[in-house]
Amino acid sequence: MNKINRFFWFCSGVHIETLKKFPTEQNKYAGIGATIFFTALFAALSGGYAMYFVFSGGYAAPLLAVFFGIIWGLAIFNMDRYIVSSINKNGSWGRQILQATPRILLAIMIGIVISRPLELKIFDKEIRQKLKVSYMNSQRTKLDSLNNGFNKKYTDAFAKVGELKSERDSLEKGIERSRYVLNQEIFGDKTNQTSGREGYGTYARMKDSLLSAQVQRLDTVRSQIAATESYILKRKDFEGVAAERMYTGKELDSLANVSGFADRNWALGQLAYNQDGTKDAGTAMAVSFIALLFIFFECLPVFVKLMSDRGPYDIALLNVEEAAVYGSHKNRDKDVTVMDAVQDTRVEKEIELEKRKISRLGEDGLG
Repeated sequence: MNKINRFFWFCSGVHIETLKKFPTEQNKYAGIGATIFFTALFAALSGGYAMYFVFSGGYAAPLLAVFFGIIWGLAIFNMDRYIVSSINKNGSWGRQILQATPRILLAIMIGIVISRPLELKIFDKEIRQKLKVSYMNSQRTKLDSLNNGFNKKYTDAFAKVGELKSERDSLEKGIERSRYVLNQEIFGDKTNQTSGREGYGTYARMKDSLLSAQVQRLDTVRSQIAATESYILKRKDFEGVAAERMYTGKELDSLANVSGFADRNWALGQLAYNQDGTKDAGTAMAVSFIALLFIFFECLPVFVKLMSDRGPYDIALLNVEEAAVYGSHKNRDKDVTVMDAVQDTRVEKEIELEKRKISRLGEDGLG
């Protein structure tokens, strides 16, 4: 238990030797340190999860995710530790708020960054479904665009096929009618289109000749339709239109599995809207609540430090800092005094040496 407490004290950024003297303060800073530690842990999980999607599909993705997660967690841990330890409880309440304001803003930004990848994991099923719908709509739009462009490009060919099919339908009806009239002529049925004479006579041969011409024309039209449609199909293959098709269920699952961070982040934002574009208040509230939860969790160490009363540890820490500052000033004064004394000694020695030189020169001149 002592080792755990010491670890959390370290996480909170306190001066451990000073904190040991005040047992009533130890639990407070252990709690602050635990909050900082678990915030960093969530940050590591969030950063690793985000990096996993950046390199998804690669064999090194898990290793890179773990490595980046550890680095990101340590960075957030170091930042939070500095934010909390830098708030001075010995100042006025207004000064503490002024010190904490930029740190709270930074904590909010960190909380947003931490929460997003974890939100992606929490709403993973809903995101996959949204991505499938998006991919399906995109493919449908692509197919419609390709087909419309192809139809415009080969308008003449499609118009020709339409005309030939209309002629084919007309010929088929005409042939059916001509065969009926020919049978009436052969069997001697008297109508306004037949002679009423039974047998294969002159009128029957004329009608049979007309029927043969219609059948021959029908065969020609059908051949032309087949040739034109074959040409259109070949052009579709050549231009890649025929190769495009709607995704199957397995293909949509595969696309959703390999979707990148940007696509998943977009899909998470779209969860707040229904298919008709109206706001889905329930889902939007759930996504916002999770983000606010992580933001609050990130700001919690700062709030705890602000809400805590000024305790004996804070006073003792102030005394230690003031004593260190006072000692630093005294050391400076000592160093200055010593340097002055050394300088004075050097000057005196230089003066003595100069006097001796002058005395020697005077003695040499008299001699």
